[in-house]
Amino acid sequence: MYQETTYRAAQAVAEVTAEHFAQHIAAAQLRGEQNLAPDPYAQTIARIIDVTFWASLRREEGHSPKISLAFLPPSASSQPLLFEQKLPLNPHILTKLAPAVERPGIHLGIWFEAGELHVWGTTRDIPPYCFVLEVIEPGLLVIKHRRQDNYGKFINVAVLKGDQVKVVDETSATLSDCPALLTSLLGFISPSSQHAAVDILVQLATSMRAHGRGGSLLVVPAQNQEWRKSIVHPILYSVAPAFSELTHLAQQDVNEADRNRWLATLQRAVDNVAGLTAVDGATIISDQYELLAFGAKITRADGNAQVEKMILTEPVKGGGAVVVSPSQSGGTRHLSAAQFVHDQRDALALVASQDGRFTIFTWSPCEEMVHAHRVDALLL
Repeated sequence: MYQETTYRAAQAVAEVTAEHFAQHIAAAQLRGEQNLAPDPYAQTIARIIDVTFWASLRREEGHSPKISLAFLPPSASSQPLLFEQKLPLNPHILTKLAPAVERPGIHLGIWFEAGELHVWGTTRDIPPYCFVLEVIEPGLLVIKHRRQDNYGKFINVAVLKGDQVKVVDETSATLSDCPALLTSLLGFISPSSQHAAVDILVQLATSMRAHGRGGSLLVVPAQNQEWRKSIVHPILYSVAPAFSELTHLAQQDVNEADRNRWLATLQRAVDNVAGLTAVDGATIISDQYELLAFGAKITRADGNAQVEKMILTEPVKGGGAVVVSPSQSGGTRHLSAAQFVHDQRDALALVASQDGRFTIFTWSPCEEMVHAHRVDALLL
């Protein structure tokens, strides 16, 4: 029988998470999709979260565990690595196994037998809408599932940090002025060839956050040079001609045989550009993903007013819109990004903080002001 959970947040998020997976799996079945993941029950979800949370607070040889668990039977994986003996699901076992499975893309397989959850082995292959729980750091867990087409970043469902729970609000994607980048992070754009550019922005955002130094990325229209009015000249690290590796990769028509090689090349190119955002100042790319400059200093365009207020939202349940001063959303990077978007209303600004916060700045025609979207809960 399942044991009672002692981590209170596990029980708090279990029902809404079970409902999320049930709805998505049922909808996929109605569409005729095959080989879907099993539907996790709330009690199962709560138990997996509870055990994993307590494991995340432990240390093995001085290291905190970083683990990804997937709820599925071995038969649902095309190439499972099976342990000869099933292992009980408890914090001790997870802590001991963590060093072997901490690299990205490896999941511990979790299933049940006679009402008891156990660890049956590892897998790199999981079906659509498979319940995944990842340990990011001690006390910080993310519930997620992979995209239907197995491409790009997993879709986050909820984030648990200590006693704080953030459940992603998918209805944010249907609101007016929702940028395509946010829609993609919420899982409502499948990054096929026609949406490859949007997915590149997702990968850039993830890579920017990962380097941990903070940074700003400005996305400007390729067809005009108005953005230069909001940048201090001369630009110390201007790029001429524009570096277009990401552009060429986004435009390639890749067949299935070459897909893995293309993805690896794309990730290296993304990390190359995202790494430049660690340099003081802003990195600037066109909306065709050409690198134009980095280390650029943002200034208020001549004749434009200073931005004094903006809308701040977070795509999580209960995260309603508030009107704030840009200085309330962060430091100098956030203030300058808000001013840039206020002056260059067809541009986009992505800002990563050193503490992991991530904000997308866009212009809202409906509200006639800058809209700051806090999306770190989607990038973990």
